[in-house]
Amino acid sequence: MGLTHVTTRLSALIGSEAALEGEFQVDTGAIDCMAPAARLDRAGIRPEGKAVYELADGSVVEYAYGYAKVSFMGSETVTQVIFGPDDCEPLLGAVALENVGIAVDPATRTLRRLAAKPLK
Repeated sequence: MGLTHVTTRLSALIGSEAALEGEFQVDTGAIDCMAPAARLDRAGIRPEGKAVYELADGSVVEYAYGYAKVSFMGSETVTQVIFGPDDCEPLLGAVALENVGIAVDPATRTLRRLAAKPLK
C-alpha cells in the first residue's frame, strides 16, 4: 500500500498490564498484524500456534502467532498477531483495519473511518 504509519498498541487478552506501543506500518497486503517476537513476549502476548506465510519477495516462512487486543485510531479489536523476527517493522494488517471499519484511500494513502461497516 505504501508507507502509511499509525500509532498502535498491542496487549495481551488477559492477565497483563504490559503493552507494545509504537508506529506500525499499515499493510493492506498482509492479512495479520506482525511485531518483533521479543517485544510481543515483553507485552505478555504468548504464541498459540504456527502458520506458514508468504513474504513480499515470494519466499515462504513459518512463524508463530498469538492473539492480542489491538488499539489504534480510537478503536479496539482482537486479532491474530505474528511473532516476527526481532528486527522486523511492526505491521498493521487488513483484518485489524476491517474489524474496526477503517478504510485506506490508495491514492492519498490516508486512513478514514467508514460511516458504517459493510454487512452485505
